[in-house]
Amino acid sequence: MPDPDSRPSPEALLRAAKREERGRLKIFLGAAPGVGKTFEMLREGAERLRAGTDVVVAVVETHGRAETQALVAPFEVVARRALPYRGHDLEEMDLDAVLARQPQLALVDEFAHTNVEGSRHPKRWQDVMELLDAGIDVYTTLNVQHVESLNDVVASFTKVRVRETVPDSVFDGAEIEVVDLPPDELIERLKDGKVYVPAEASRALGHFFSKPNLSALREMALRRAALSVDQALLEHLDASALPGTFAGGERVLVAISELPGSDALVRAAKRLADALRAPWQAVYIETPRAERFGEEERRRIATTLSLAASLGATIATVPAANVIEGLTTHVTGMRATQLVIGKSVRSWWFELRHGSVVNAMLRAGNGLAVHVIPADTGAGSSRSSGAAAALWGDPTVYGVIALMIGATIGFGKLAEPWIGLGGVDLIFLLPVLVASGRYGLRPALITGLAAGLGYNFFFLPPLHTFTIADPQSLLTMFVLIGIAAFTANLAGKLKARATLGARGAQENAAIAAFGQALARASDWETTSAIICDEVSRLLDLNVILLNRRGDELAIVASCPAARGELGPVNRAAADWAWDRAEASGVGTATLNASDWQFHPLKTALGVLAVIGIARSDGRDPVRADRAVLLQTLLGQAALAHERLKLEDEVREVSLLKERDRLRAALLSSIGHDLRTPLTSVATAIEAIAVDHPGAPTLPIARMEVARLRRFLDNLIDMVRIDSGTLELHPEPIDLTDAIGGAVHDLKDLFRGRHIDLKVPANLPFVIADPTLLHHILINLLANAAQHGGEGGTITIMGRRTPDAVELSVRDEGPGIPVGEEARIFETFAQGRGSDRHGGSGLGLAIVKGFADAMGVRASAANHERGGASFTLQFPNHLIESASIQT
Repeated sequence: MPDPDSRPSPEALLRAAKREERGRLKIFLGAAPGVGKTFEMLREGAERLRAGTDVVVAVVETHGRAETQALVAPFEVVARRALPYRGHDLEEMDLDAVLARQPQLALVDEFAHTNVEGSRHPKRWQDVMELLDAGIDVYTTLNVQHVESLNDVVASFTKVRVRETVPDSVFDGAEIEVVDLPPDELIERLKDGKVYVPAEASRALGHFFSKPNLSALREMALRRAALSVDQALLEHLDASALPGTFAGGERVLVAISELPGSDALVRAAKRLADALRAPWQAVYIETPRAERFGEEERRRIATTLSLAASLGATIATVPAANVIEGLTTHVTGMRATQLVIGKSVRSWWFELRHGSVVNAMLRAGNGLAVHVIPADTGAGSSRSSGAAAALWGDPTVYGVIALMIGATIGFGKLAEPWIGLGGVDLIFLLPVLVASGRYGLRPALITGLAAGLGYNFFFLPPLHTFTIADPQSLLTMFVLIGIAAFTANLAGKLKARATLGARGAQENAAIAAFGQALARASDWETTSAIICDEVSRLLDLNVILLNRRGDELAIVASCPAARGELGPVNRAAADWAWDRAEASGVGTATLNASDWQFHPLKTALGVLAVIGIARSDGRDPVRADRAVLLQTLLGQAALAHERLKLEDEVREVSLLKERDRLRAALLSSIGHDLRTPLTSVATAIEAIAVDHPGAPTLPIARMEVARLRRFLDNLIDMVRIDSGTLELHPEPIDLTDAIGGAVHDLKDLFRGRHIDLKVPANLPFVIADPTLLHHILINLLANAAQHGGEGGTITIMGRRTPDAVELSVRDEGPGIPVGEEARIFETFAQGRGSDRHGGSGLGLAIVKGFADAMGVRASAANHERGGASFTLQFPNHLIESASIQT
């Protein structure tokens, strides 16, 4: 029956709400290339398309396979974006085009692909995350060897280190479909040339595609998918508050204690988790008894937790009133299916008071498998005498008890004549209650026994003997002892809960104060100093904070003040924490010869700083009961650094926007202020033409006025592009007519030049804004005339491809410098950029801006027979005719 007190997890509900705001990701996971991931993705995409979903192909690699190309044919394909790379144009997914298209579902092949330099994101999986943030569902493909956490494992048996990886976090909330193919069938496909060309296939069969490798990869893919399904199940259960383990997958929990032998429990849990291929966690239940632990017990707990972390476990410290309550709650919250726990030799008295943890878990475990490991009793015998002394407490306490009993006896003698013997026994309750509330169970029992004996010896006849003649007096003595036991037990529980509550409140207050102090800081120096000061104060540690200064890490803040530079080992540990985003140094599994323990401040922007902590006495920096507090402080510090980083970026963007605003205002002013005098000049030239029609300088004057008018028009158009005030009025356009109109407007510029027009009459109409397209053609033709050489031919060629209509303008000039093909469209970049040398620096930037606004792709390249070629690509969705003409 469900627990009426159970509530859905707020964190799970919040994560579910965030997923509803984003698109849904489905990953087609395979063991190796060739299993059919792309085929399956396209097949399911086609089903969605037939069901009425708006589906586009953002990028699909067909690798020249006819069957894959046939599957792509029914889809709308978003044209790719060409980026220059080492003298060649490489095509990448056009992220902005997909976002502008806003389909319901985008098909994105090769999830782990590395984008060409100059792309918005270095990795394709980051492009996919942006599509999901925009509310677009994504289907994508991935091979298991590209998963970051499995990279080392795959390299260990394939001997191939995969460089393109995706973080495991991409699987959070994603639907996983395993595309499976038995190794023998995949090898046959490889031999048939369906995966690689024959030469590459024979080489692959002898290396990566061996049957043992494929079998291992297949198992890893199935297990990784099972892990994602299990995580999704837990998310749903937490959000729904459903009880039970729902053991579709195994989850291992090991409970450690301060006793020797806990390291054996951790190793046993590791072996169990490896055998089950299950995630596992190590937990320490912190009870009020921990306050009485010595340094040895605390060190043992910290060492055991560190061992578990180094073996791959997640670790947790859970405060609770007692071990049974804390462990039961944690098992339920984690929905563990396997519990590894130690069984130590306890006295019957201890189990009577505290209960048996093993027996309690066996009774409470609904579907929980409990693995009981005997404790190493030999190792624990050495602490028996010291532990016993610790349990009985401080000897001075018993001196105080003796004084209280003596004072009570004296007060009872004084009060007996007035209150009588029947009231004296109540006075003896006072020291019992005081001892119970202040000193705990054992001192309270001793106080109750001493009070009973004192009352008997000094007040009950026969006096000054321990003989009890009256049965009622015997009952009184036992009542005193019983009240002592009951009161001490009740006070102990209340004190335990108060201690835990006070510690939690103290830590929460410290964290809140730390967060407020960081929120008030507005610069890097102050923030770094606050972090060091507060972490040092709260944890009583020496703290340094390091950040990049040039090519190396440097200390930017410390508390107390840093003495000298870090040694080679310490510097190596700090570099490891920065580069690997992992803790290193003393008390960790990496470079533990260091004097410091280094922790990276990890954020979504990467590692922004490294914190080093150490104790003056050389002991391990962090006690087990302070580990959670440290992690919380590190998280707060990381968030503060991320905020400062984002604020710096916002300030930079604001400066750029202000600069662009001033530039736009200047350009607009120049463009409009010069238009009036230019009109007057043009009018004066026409007046001269009436009086002197044969003047030899008249054509030159008209051509220069036209050039100045184009320049002013370009200035105003550039302002419109930068300010985002372009208004589109698309309509079907015949490219032949558009080219004819542009050539006619430039007839004076083309005087004496040959125009080679190769635009087929049956080229389909394109959907574009006629005014913007006219400006684009004017600028491309003027650019070709200016840089095509004296008397050079300008070739205008149009053609239909399966994906687009292409229109190219080619000149016979010196061409474009290698590597400048993309930068040539930048604004005001003469010589190496827009308009090449001698232009205004605006014409080609306007071409690019207008083309992007209409969804047309503009590119530049050098023609194989010399000269520069500028191409406009109108994708299929901008073509009025759907027929493909060749």
